[in-house]
Amino acid sequence: MKLEQIQLPVTNLLYADYMATKDKTREFFEYHQQANDFEMRAQYLKTRTYQFNKLAQAVEEYMEPFGISDQVRANINLLKDGAYAVVGGQQAGILTGPLYSVHKAITVLLLAKKQSEELQRPIVPIFWIAGEDHDIEEINHTYTLADGQLKKRAYSIRNRKKMMASKTVFDKAEMEKTILQIFADFGETQYTNDILKTVQKAIQHSLTFTDLFSSLMNDLFKQYGLLMIDAANESFRQLESDYFIRLIENSELIASEVYKKEQQLVSLGYPMPIQANENSVNLFYVQDGERHLLEWENGYAKNKAAQLKFSKEQLIEIAKETPYYLSNNVVTRPLMQEMILPVLAFVGGPGELAYWATLKPAFEVLQLQMPIFTPRMQFTIVTRQVASILADQGLTVEDVFNGKSTVQLDEFLMRIEDKEANEMIATLQQMILTQYEKLREHLQLQSLNLNKVISKNELLHMQQFDYLQQKISEQVKRKHDTQIKRFEKIHHELRPFNGLQERIYNPYKYINEMGRSFIDQIMTTDMELCQHNVLYV
Repeated sequence: MKLEQIQLPVTNLLYADYMATKDKTREFFEYHQQANDFEMRAQYLKTRTYQFNKLAQAVEEYMEPFGISDQVRANINLLKDGAYAVVGGQQAGILTGPLYSVHKAITVLLLAKKQSEELQRPIVPIFWIAGEDHDIEEINHTYTLADGQLKKRAYSIRNRKKMMASKTVFDKAEMEKTILQIFADFGETQYTNDILKTVQKAIQHSLTFTDLFSSLMNDLFKQYGLLMIDAANESFRQLESDYFIRLIENSELIASEVYKKEQQLVSLGYPMPIQANENSVNLFYVQDGERHLLEWENGYAKNKAAQLKFSKEQLIEIAKETPYYLSNNVVTRPLMQEMILPVLAFVGGPGELAYWATLKPAFEVLQLQMPIFTPRMQFTIVTRQVASILADQGLTVEDVFNGKSTVQLDEFLMRIEDKEANEMIATLQQMILTQYEKLREHLQLQSLNLNKVISKNELLHMQQFDYLQQKISEQVKRKHDTQIKRFEKIHHELRPFNGLQERIYNPYKYINEMGRSFIDQIMTTDMELCQHNVLYV
């Protein structure tokens, strides 16, 4: 596996400024990527108290159905004994969701290993599954590349309710049908049968989207000791009871501070990540698996659509007695994470960085310190076939991201264009237009008002010329189809939908092609956090 680093065009200004440690981002974060940040954070964690035994038990109970490896067991024991954690998380997508889910897990694992060595104390990797999220349309699909085209492959059964992923039971036959279509698009390799059997087994042993996600993530990372917990797990929720009370008691001030911080962020020229509401409770109430966001109005936490109304005292009682009826939102999830887990560092992507930038004062309201925010690794995978095409065209991956390959394709299309045919069509068009104009003048002299009829006929002729030109172009392109498809292959593989590969494809596209060693190869590669990594596999 060959590795190189490239600099991508800036598309997220806040992320670019944070990575460059620019002064104007400093007031939004506690730590600023300094050499001693992790040591300082570890010293801070010594002053905090955590329920290590109960945490370890909750993780163990959650992971037991998926199979606990020796490495996972060892990390559970370390957590029980007071190990700190590197934490990252993601929604429960099909086939683990987009590649960046795996990128996060790998970053969490590698950073935990590195800091264990540097701090000379156990640091465990924890993956926080956002099973409480209810946007199933965001996680029920993936994209494949089939017949030279990008295809959206989705689990087709819809639920009218906004159910949490951890409560959304899927139809096993329909899910298997979806997965089989995805693997058919991948194409059969020497690894397909084994990998597909593993996925099918996971489907049969799972009930919900979160179950399936956890099963597959555990299969990929159990040998590295990745710990997992579902934010919606009821046993875990019980541990959060006292922390929900703190969030409820301080909810008005948290909402106000986050709103002001977001306005400050916008005033510096950055986008608005949360659209914070000063009246938000920043908690959902869960009813029959469906989440309803609460807002303060006249002293009550309400959701009018669901006809919910709670006094602060009632909310606190719910937190005490049935905390699984409560669910965090984008503001309170990091706060809950900080209160319940010994977070040395949080691993997130550019989108998460944006909303974390609004949260420092919310941590301060609860007398907490914002943890180190470590950007997840970003990388683009280049297969041998794509590398070969790039070499033939004299292009680099950086050229593709900078638009040089698109320019090269446009120039090629111009070179193969039948200019003589186009000139002939243009001449014919002009002749027809001239004759129509003469016909109009003649009819006007005869006092015949047929302008509408003439214009309609004229338009039909022009449309036929356009159609003819289009057909000539299609025939010319068909003659050069092989070369054009090579350009398209580059773009679809490296810049699908003109975006990043990690946001479109799932990891099984590459596991199917290279086998399970694909993850092992990445885990042993010396990638950089501050640049975009290109992996030639």
